Amino acid sequence: MAAPSAKHNVFQAVADPTRRKLLRMLADQEMPVTAISGHFPMSRTAVSKHLRILADAGLVTERKVGRETRYRLEPEPLLELKRWFAYFEQFWENKMAMLKHYVESDESEGIGPK
Repeated sequence: MAAPSAKHNVFQAVADPTRRKLLRMLADQEMPVTAISGHFPMSRTAVSKHLRILADAGLVTERKVGRETRYRLEPEPLLELKRWFAYFEQFWENKMAMLKHYVESDESEGIGPK
């Protein structure tokens, strides 16, 4: 789980599509904010605000290299999301099983698609 002192929780942080894209970009490599900003149709300041929310949730870390700030993904807080989704997966699997049963029973009764 996220640290209690975090200003933003993981769920709030990943709710925004821009921040989800940032996480995907940082999954493979550490990147400076200048390089990250080039992938978005917004100002560097706006990208930095998104990165700050991710950092507050513990999803990214930053480090200074000279005058440059580089960001890196910290995937551990995502385990909270994984556990939450894992609980609800049982309902999705149940619905798929019910759909499969329904489709197969319709086909066996001759009222399915032709």
